[in-house]
Amino acid sequence: MKKTLFAFSMLASMAGASYGQSSVTMYGVVDLGLKIENAGSGRTVGIDSGNQSVSRIGFKGTEDLGNGLKANFVLEAGFNADSGALSSPGLFFNRQSYVSLAGDFGEVKLGRIQTMVFTNSSVFDPFADTLAGDSVRIFNYGGSRIDNTVNYSFAAKNGINGQAAYSFGEVAGSTSSGRTVAGAIGYASGPIAAVLTYQNTNNATATDSTKTTLIGGNYNFGLLQPFIAYAMNKGYGTLDTRDSLIGLKVNLTAADTIMASYMHKSDKVINNANANQIALGYTHNLSTRTNLYTSWARLSNDDNAAYRVTGPGKTDKLFNVGIRHKF
Repeated sequence: MKKTLFAFSMLASMAGASYGQSSVTMYGVVDLGLKIENAGSGRTVGIDSGNQSVSRIGFKGTEDLGNGLKANFVLEAGFNADSGALSSPGLFFNRQSYVSLAGDFGEVKLGRIQTMVFTNSSVFDPFADTLAGDSVRIFNYGGSRIDNTVNYSFAAKNGINGQAAYSFGEVAGSTSSGRTVAGAIGYASGPIAAVLTYQNTNNATATDSTKTTLIGGNYNFGLLQPFIAYAMNKGYGTLDTRDSLIGLKVNLTAADTIMASYMHKSDKVINNANANQIALGYTHNLSTRTNLYTSWARLSNDDNAAYRVTGPGKTDKLFNVGIRHKF
């Protein structure tokens, strides 16, 4: 009897040890606010989801495999909190969906993963791809996420970090049709952060591709944190544009931040097809999980440009105010 009890106690302790080496976390964001926008065809007023962060629910887990090796996964679904609908109809885990192995060598991910520019947006954009000043309104991100990807990333102790990614086009009879190759090299140490990214995406027939090269960074002086970025976009057909940004964060307190930016897009092929945006934003943390926000942006297009508007030459005016809660 004593031997049986001892065996059961050993099994229980082993099971407990195994369970302790693994963890699964459920998390999410609910972001709702008032949005007022005029994209050139009259003012629209309503409650909008995801002004600062896309409302989402996610699951992430990790298992310690020993010798510094870990297995990880992330499954993340975006939704519109104002209606309850999926943010991408027909695509449940539309934000991220990957499994990875991580260790001293870095991390290798397989699945649906963030693109290079999107991953590094907080380095060069004071709005960090959020609110009315979101740099994607002018800059070419090459999408925010990409399917069928193998991604390798590392962060060294000397501050150097980097990524390399290959996304399969999965076109029968062709390994180059629809494929994407991307990479990034960065530095983050103390007050300095900088990044250089590159992404090249072939079209469905591999007869043409779009290429985006971006360099940017910021320096945190404490109260003031200036940002700068410059990007070159070439590709499909005669696409040849340049994107530039200068921005500033004012870190008033641990709870209060002001953001401002000016962006310019220059078209090197089409005459009178440039665009400019000026933006202001403010966030106030009520707690570690909840904050209030407001932002405003004015995006003006030349006569032959139509970024974020309903027709060439029009101006987009955007204002929002809301609340974001993370859990």
